[in-house]
Amino acid sequence: MANTASARKRIRQTEKRTLRNRARKSRVRTYLRKVEQAIAGGDKAQAQDALKSAQPELQRAATKGVLHRNTVARKLSRLSARIKSLGAAAQA
Repeated sequence: MANTASARKRIRQTEKRTLRNRARKSRVRTYLRKVEQAIAGGDKAQAQDALKSAQPELQRAATKGVLHRNTVARKLSRLSARIKSLGAAAQA
């Protein structure tokens, strides 16, 4: 248990930050799920729209420190590559 006033304050701050970060991470997962569903459906236009709306949310998570910036870059790169291959698979 925290004994000093500053330690008690840090506990309060951590609780607030944890709730905020959990909400941000949940929102990111929701956007990623929408992109995954669009890719699974095979609709390239819908998948591109979903990725376009997910991108700012992922970047914001990186800015706020919820996700590492390289993790976000990797996820966006892999998703965009999968969406790009949707068009190639449909044409082949």
